Amino acid sequence: MERRARVTAADIARLAGVGRAAVTNWRKRHATFPTPVGGTAASPHFDLEQVEVWLADQGKLPAVADEDRIWRKLLASADDPSEALAAAGEHLHGVRPLPYSELELELADLARRREPQGAFDELWRRFVGLPGQRSITTPDALADLMVTLAHVSGSTVLDPACGNGSLLRAAIRAGATTVYGQDNDAAATRLARLWLAINNRPGTVATDDSLRRDAFPGLNVDAVVANLPFGLTNWGHEALSHDARWVYGLPPRTEPELAWVQHALAHLKPGRRAVLLMPPSAASRRAGRRIRSELLRRGAIRAVVALPPGAAAPHAISLHLWVLQRTTQAAQEVLFVDATAASIESVTRRIAESVEGADDDMTYAASVIDLLDEEVDLTPGRHGLADAAGAASAKTLHESRKRLVGMVNSLHDLLPDLPDADVAAGPLPVIGVAELVRTGSLHLLGPVRVGPSDLGQETDVPVLTSDDVVAGHSASGRSEGPLHPQIPLLPGDVVVPTIGSGIVARVITAEPAVLGRNLLLLRCTPDELDPWFLAGHLRTSTNERQTASSSGSQRYDVRKAQIPRIPIEQQRRHGAAFQKLQQFDVTVRAAAMLSGELSRHAADGLAYGFLTLGDI
Repeated sequence: MERRARVTAADIARLAGVGRAAVTNWRKRHATFPTPVGGTAASPHFDLEQVEVWLADQGKLPAVADEDRIWRKLLASADDPSEALAAAGEHLHGVRPLPYSELELELADLARRREPQGAFDELWRRFVGLPGQRSITTPDALADLMVTLAHVSGSTVLDPACGNGSLLRAAIRAGATTVYGQDNDAAATRLARLWLAINNRPGTVATDDSLRRDAFPGLNVDAVVANLPFGLTNWGHEALSHDARWVYGLPPRTEPELAWVQHALAHLKPGRRAVLLMPPSAASRRAGRRIRSELLRRGAIRAVVALPPGAAAPHAISLHLWVLQRTTQAAQEVLFVDATAASIESVTRRIAESVEGADDDMTYAASVIDLLDEEVDLTPGRHGLADAAGAASAKTLHESRKRLVGMVNSLHDLLPDLPDADVAAGPLPVIGVAELVRTGSLHLLGPVRVGPSDLGQETDVPVLTSDDVVAGHSASGRSEGPLHPQIPLLPGDVVVPTIGSGIVARVITAEPAVLGRNLLLLRCTPDELDPWFLAGHLRTSTNERQTASSSGSQRYDVRKAQIPRIPIEQQRRHGAAFQKLQQFDVTVRAAAMLSGELSRHAADGLAYGFLTLGDI
């Protein structure tokens, strides 16, 4: 018997691009609204097909992507999301028939249109966007940062706690040649192996406990990356008390993370790096100070980075990245990077540059001798405060103040004149982005993927990244993977990240660059669609709700967006206003950031005696 897909009221709200209260009102006001088919009185479940028919009849249903529809049906048919994705992937790869025969034709049609690899990638996106997966999957922005710090391009890479392989996939995107993974979650490793197989990538993934039963004894790799399991006191302390990996000391039972650190170092080739996501407590717990001392004395710790809260689960705390290196030479200093005040999307490039030695006000180099005190505390926020305050000289503060005054004075001219509410024209007729693509008024390109045939090809043209689009920077990326295919950006192109904390649309002006990963490019037919008009409407709150993933993840599908259907001359007038509003927004945000830095440096300077009241 076919199991029909079900949705909650929150899912219906996301489908229709409205708030939860609107769904509640529909249920009260419309006798034809579908009746619940399960759930509870407080959280009823509705039949998806019945809901979609009702929404379509009421004119409230935007176009639903085929991938979303198939994914919901897979979830309804399988016992759990991992099984749903694995069954679909194994069928696409030709390993075994799909156990849900009623979905075979739809999945086959999707595979014909997107190729099996593309179809699996689309389903994978929806899988990792589920709330349960977001809590255990390393976000792409953080994964990309970790593999960048680990120097994985052209290298062999190990993840000893790989889960479903998010860091292994990031390593492959960055140009890793061969990957190895291990995890004790059989459902997760099944998916990691399947992804490698479907994408024809060289690698091995084992299912077992890495600390107790290492699947790769004697393997030395160029890089180790891992998002470690935190706080597992039953990690094998007694059974592994004489293990050869503990060259920096036997980890106490309460310090499993320091066992993982030594496991990672044991698998590294000399001179190569490991980058591990660590709980902040591992930097300061008294039980681990002896091992931290040995790691410092032997030069194993290169840098410790305090990430912004929300960079990965658990999202409420600021996690740390430990950048480790296998070496026999004692280091003179350790870099500390405190990025807690930023967002992970906007700060990844600065972190990478800071660890490689670039000057940055987030970074402080501490002497190893100074760190070897009674506590051996490696928390970045506890080092270099006075020195950072001293760097903010009176001259720097006065220059910052002058820049801030200039920004504030420019805001009045940047804010466009807006009509009064009582003379507004009212709602305009709309058209969907998917329809504009179908009719040729708009061309949709991307997202870019790394292909196996591209290994070894590189380009000197900068790559526009998601971070660049969000922060308004020039293109900063470089092709290491490289990109396939390379899509040059042209003036007037609209670029939209598919992942983020809100929908962002940027109009390209003149800089030479190619499209990066996790970005969609929308190219307008000039006489039919104005790019600034399109970008402005994509950023509206209605389209943000409408394009957001129905799973609640931070992913956006611009094909679901709707924009007004008006003549091109009127579009250009709207576009000019949107362009001015964007300039206003950029200036306000820059002024807010500068004022925060100015206030912080002034307060630090006064507190530590580097400034006097006469300097302010």
